[in-house]
Amino acid sequence: MNPVPRLLLLAGALGLAISPALEAEEPIAPIPRLLPPENGLPLPADLARTLGERVTAFAERIWEIDHKDHVADVAALVKAVDFALKHGEFYSEKEFPLAGDLLDLADARYRALDEGDERPWLEERGLVVRGYRSRIDDSYQPFGLEIPEALDLSKPVPLLVWLHGRGDKTTDLHFLNQCRKKSQAFGGFYQDQSEAIVLHPFGRHCVGWKHAGEIDVFEAIEAVMADYPIDPDRIVLAGFSMGGAGAWHIGAHYRDAFCGVHAGAGFAETKEYNKLTPDRYPPDHEQVLWKVYDVPNYLGNLLNGPLLAYSGAKDKQKATADLMARELANVGHTLRHLVAPDTEHKYTAEAVAEIRTWLADCWKTGRGLPARSIRWQTPTLRYGSYDWLKLTGLEAHWQGARAEAAWDREGGTFSLKTEGVTALEIHPGPPHDLGGAKLLIDGQILSAATPGFPVHSLSLVRHEGKWTWGLPDPGKKRPGLQGPIDDAFMSRFLVVPPDQAPSSPRFARWLDFELDHFRSRWRALMRGELPEKASDELDSDDIRDANLILWGDPESNAMIAEIAEKLPVEWREDSFVLRGQSYDRDGHVPVLVFPNPLNPDRYVVLNSGLTFREGHDKTNSQQNPKLPDWAIVGLDRDPDAFTPGRIAAAGFFDEDWK
Repeated sequence: MNPVPRLLLLAGALGLAISPALEAEEPIAPIPRLLPPENGLPLPADLARTLGERVTAFAERIWEIDHKDHVADVAALVKAVDFALKHGEFYSEKEFPLAGDLLDLADARYRALDEGDERPWLEERGLVVRGYRSRIDDSYQPFGLEIPEALDLSKPVPLLVWLHGRGDKTTDLHFLNQCRKKSQAFGGFYQDQSEAIVLHPFGRHCVGWKHAGEIDVFEAIEAVMADYPIDPDRIVLAGFSMGGAGAWHIGAHYRDAFCGVHAGAGFAETKEYNKLTPDRYPPDHEQVLWKVYDVPNYLGNLLNGPLLAYSGAKDKQKATADLMARELANVGHTLRHLVAPDTEHKYTAEAVAEIRTWLADCWKTGRGLPARSIRWQTPTLRYGSYDWLKLTGLEAHWQGARAEAAWDREGGTFSLKTEGVTALEIHPGPPHDLGGAKLLIDGQILSAATPGFPVHSLSLVRHEGKWTWGLPDPGKKRPGLQGPIDDAFMSRFLVVPPDQAPSSPRFARWLDFELDHFRSRWRALMRGELPEKASDELDSDDIRDANLILWGDPESNAMIAEIAEKLPVEWREDSFVLRGQSYDRDGHVPVLVFPNPLNPDRYVVLNSGLTFREGHDKTNSQQNPKLPDWAIVGLDRDPDAFTPGRIAAAGFFDEDWK
């Protein structure tokens, strides 16, 4: 349905007057979808009807067993077919039978669960497809496994997390088919191994292992560890092409989760990879936001464990490994870079043989936690932790912060050197007792008290250049509550649509389009249904657990009205004020992320979904946040594939959210 007719129906149902200007307004032009491609083949009518009926029938059946463990192993298969039908994700007639095959497998698993409360697929070896339910949006997400026949599962085993490359048409249906048909890690040269389970996360299809795609990696690992004896100290992260890019950035952001990181090809930053010159740079705030994912901003983190890069000598993506070698050399590290001669964008058997030796060394050594020394750097508290060291406050986000820490366990002493850090936590956890520990930090000496009971964590803050024991001000930016807008979609969230049409026709037209755009984009790109609740249906659990994505203004959304006085926007009759600047309500929209006044441990977002759009999907390197903590959208330009309208102003809140 077009936005204007939808709004007219809503307004009519509510008994609202419709502006003649609104009735005459042209609908906003639809934005062509790039991912997944829209050029799918129509199924034969009889097959489409049969598959649709089977999917519909499964909705009731899955509801009946929803209380049972491993229902996701059924539901992820059904969802794959459902989305393929909804989006036209069949690109060859050879793919038509895949949907029936997955539904047959789902049917067999359903019967095992429903009739005997059995899960025979958990005992399968070889190529196995599974699923889990995401905490972000309650969607069912698939993953694949390779479980060698000869692998001894009576004891803890290593795990290889393999990140797949880009496949615009490799949606759930095709991903599951690939995971059922062939070994994919290291170009298929790893299929004869018997030393590890291989996990193939889905990564939300094709978002460069960013956003919900990076969280998918860890939720899939968690699902695997619940059913198989994975040794948490022997998990290696690896990938190729888009997966290599994922290995670069996830390895740099979450280095303590893996005993080794292998990046094959891929990209590691935005500017050089896209060959951007100053005349083609985006706005300043967007350049700042490159720092969320650009790996050179996290170089020191990679030095906490083994790192191996791979390239074909003729592969243009070798330039990324060369760039990373250059950057790492600047901090005194020589990158181990394996290059296959006379080879383009692929692995060779010889190279994989050498990589397998490296894997064995990583698994033999393990993570070596708790760490005796840590080197960490970050421009954001989203990625501020390694093992027992957690940065909890920065002088200024996006300026860069560093910490070097050493723990003399025998002597009970911690030595720390920091830059740009205002608060941190030392938390090795049980069984380590930190009572009486001595801290040497930035030239100061502090001694922890001995209270007579075990002390498992120490918290410090810096005021006027001096470190003291204490916690940071709860009103400051902190880990998981530091922005930008897109950060709200990396943990559980709920969309709260307007309760009624806004009084401004232009705003109403824009809002209706953008909210529908967010719904369709989340479904197509992030492979889940947008979780939504009306404002009068929100309960205490929602306030406690979810980021609230609020659409509208105080007149049109009751939840915005409830918290309006505690938000950084001042709404007036015909205008609103943000950061001291006034904007007319008929021509501008405030979008922002801010701590929820009803629960400052969660976000509220106003009038925004994902800030990267269809025009950025051509290369995963551009699927970065495009708007900072707040922005003003001018309605004199319609939303398009790059922006939600004219960006009249944009910026970041300071460390006090001001």
